[in-house]
Amino acid sequence: MTTETTLSSPDFTGLGLSEPILRAIAEAGYTTPTPIQAQAIPQVLAGGDLLAAAQTGTGKTAGFTLPILHQLSTRAAQAPKPGRPRCLILVPTRELAAQVEESVKTYGKYLNLTSMVMFGGVNINPQLKALRSRLDILVATPGRLLDHMGQKTVDLSGVEMLVLDEADRMLDMGFIRDIKKVLAVVPKQRQTLLFSATFSDEIKTLANSLLRNPGCIEVARRNTTVEIIEQTLHRVPQAHKRDLLAHLINHHDWQQVLVFTRTKHGANKLAEKLIKDGITAAAIHGNKSQSARTKALASFKDGSVRVLVATDIAARGIDIDQLPQVVNFELPNVAEDYVHRIGRTGRAGSTGSALSLVDDEELSYLRDIEKLIKRSIVRVEIEPGFVPPAKADLISEDRPPRPPQGRGGRGQGQNARQPQSGNRNASGRAPQGQATTAGAGAKPTPSRAAQPRKPRPQASLSSAKPGSRGH
Repeated sequence: MTTETTLSSPDFTGLGLSEPILRAIAEAGYTTPTPIQAQAIPQVLAGGDLLAAAQTGTGKTAGFTLPILHQLSTRAAQAPKPGRPRCLILVPTRELAAQVEESVKTYGKYLNLTSMVMFGGVNINPQLKALRSRLDILVATPGRLLDHMGQKTVDLSGVEMLVLDEADRMLDMGFIRDIKKVLAVVPKQRQTLLFSATFSDEIKTLANSLLRNPGCIEVARRNTTVEIIEQTLHRVPQAHKRDLLAHLINHHDWQQVLVFTRTKHGANKLAEKLIKDGITAAAIHGNKSQSARTKALASFKDGSVRVLVATDIAARGIDIDQLPQVVNFELPNVAEDYVHRIGRTGRAGSTGSALSLVDDEELSYLRDIEKLIKRSIVRVEIEPGFVPPAKADLISEDRPPRPPQGRGGRGQGQNARQPQSGNRNASGRAPQGQATTAGAGAKPTPSRAAQPRKPRPQASLSSAKPGSRGH
């Protein structure tokens, strides 16, 4: 396995892409490839397998869609057959599937290639209709792809190029069996590309099983957060978080903030609370229909909705240029998910801020995160202007579950996240989840605040029910 460390090309013209693709790139407003693009594109064009690690927001989608479009458009194809794609791109979620297919259409607009996206949560009939025509590139989530395979409406015998995007997330979501079922029917002689945010041991094991003498690219240190993201936290009881978030949004006049919750139920309740406080908000998670999720995301992008409340799985694939704030309403119980969350901001060289609201019972999660990112997150005092509710009548029903004693970090966290039978929705197989510092007047607390404090007696807040870990 070789490792590429070349620097980014000064422009796309030196990467070997065809003129129609370069024209589409220019029209999209891009002139300089990112490091992952500069390194991945030549390797994919050379025809070999590739294992690439790149954090979210680094431009990895174009890193594989551009050379795939070049390869398919310049390579002689077999006689086309309906529903028989030449390239299969597997992704974990509906949102990411739509984003990847949009990239294919944007950069392939001057090519005689066809593509379609396939995921669950929507009517299957338009997909069946599309599969009756010639198909070059298929972007799919595992669940809906297996449904079509079972109905024999898709034929994978002609796949020349196979891509697994966000492979680490697919493994976390329990899709390894689905992936193996797909691998069993695609041709052995193919070009395979595996993209992941990290080179975990599980990813290396998967890569060894399906890649042949791959090139290896890693454009960021393992499990590091984007350095330009400013990370801070407020220590706050769970029952006060909703009121504090509404206060912060109004106090700082945040116009676009992505908020992460632990559960689908919690996302709904938080969005409802913000709306009652006069703040436009929407929630996206697996139980929402695909049309509702698409509408909410579009409203967030165009500014008609200020706050988008999302669960981890539903947020995969959200790609918003220059998103300024991300808020962790609750910390994730798997430290790597924190990196994915805050990576929604600070994308493609832009600055960004990530704020976490941390309850005493989340301190073990906080320690795991700080160990992973190898830095302490700055503790910031809450502004004097925030007054908690006088009565504990807004007790959270999504209080983070108390971590088991002797948590070992990622291992137990993964076990806690094993998908339940109803959690397959992120793939679409069945129905299915930073804000700035605290302001100019905020002062970091003394260094002793970085040490976990003993929980203060809060009898009036202790009746909160543990929340589920659903997405």
